[in-house]
Amino acid sequence: MSVQLNGRVALVSGGGRGIGRGICELLASQGASVAVNYRKDKESALETVDAIIAAGGNARAYEASVDNPEAVAIMVDQVVADFGYVDILVCNAGIASRGQAVADTDPNEVIRLLTTHAIGPHHLARCVLPSMRTRDRGDIVMISSVATSHMTANGGPYSMGKAAMEALALTLAKEERQHGIHCNIVAPGLVETDMGLRLARAMTGQREMEDLRSLDQGSPFGRVCQPLDVANVVLWLCSEGAGYVTGQRIECDGGGPR
Repeated sequence: MSVQLNGRVALVSGGGRGIGRGICELLASQGASVAVNYRKDKESALETVDAIIAAGGNARAYEASVDNPEAVAIMVDQVVADFGYVDILVCNAGIASRGQAVADTDPNEVIRLLTTHAIGPHHLARCVLPSMRTRDRGDIVMISSVATSHMTANGGPYSMGKAAMEALALTLAKEERQHGIHCNIVAPGLVETDMGLRLARAMTGQREMEDLRSLDQGSPFGRVCQPLDVANVVLWLCSEGAGYVTGQRIECDGGGPR
């Protein structure tokens, strides 16, 4: 096992599946202890933990909905009690919108998307910062989306939530630099995950789509982005190689559409 992140403790929201699982497994493979957060899918979170442990890493699963500030506070306290501190936070938990025009969107959907993608990360950062500030270095990485670059039609709630998340990240980068904490944004394009499939269906109107790999031929480099592609960017941002990087937004979309 590499010791690139040896001695560091990462909390990854939405860490049981998709991009989150890819991030958890890669950070653990590089020496970090990983707290795998989940909201409802305990089975997937435990599968991620088991995979990390089987590979020689250290991980535990923690239940909390990021939109519940009390639950987040309890979770962070437990992670600190178990591991001693948190010096990496990856805000990855996310949900898809229904792909409707603004005129047809239920106001409750807007609130739900904003709460998950922006207010939830605010809860997480606020609760983690006291521990992170005690460390020589801290890293906060927000998993956003290229949606904030394009603001496509029928994606209002999702784009709004991610844009607010990015505003939080850039604010944190300025506020926490004095404490040795870096805060950056990773903005993937379409990624082969369950959520990626739901987003593709919503944004394209192709409700019958079953396999994102059907889009390989028209994708950059001949394939749809994978969770590991995103995880590798997160890993670099948390590494010594990015020691002078903060307040940055990196798109991971193969350079965009052809």
